[in-house]
Amino acid sequence: MIRPVATELALFLTPFAIYALFLWATRRNVLEPASWPLNRLIWLTGLALVLMLGSFLLLAHSGAPPGYEYVPARMEDGRLVPGHLVPGKPP
Repeated sequence: MIRPVATELALFLTPFAIYALFLWATRRNVLEPASWPLNRLIWLTGLALVLMLGSFLLLAHSGAPPGYEYVPARMEDGRLVPGHLVPGKPP
C-alpha cells in the first residue's frame, strides 16, 4: 500500500519541485515567500491534481481485461514459466 501512495505523492509534488528548481536556476531565493505568490501556488496545485487524476485514470484502464485471471510466474521442470493471463472461470 505504500508504493501507490508514494507514487501519487511524488506526482503531486513534482510541479512544486520543478518550480523550486527553476527558482534555484534563476538564482532567486527559493525559501523567500515572495518567490511563491498565491496565484502561482494555485496553478501548481491545479497542475499537481491533474497529474494525479491522470495517473488514477491510467491505472484504472490498464491491467487485465474483465474476465481474465493472472497466473503468476512459476518453475516447471527446472524452467521458468513467465506469468500470463488466462480466461477466468465463469461464476
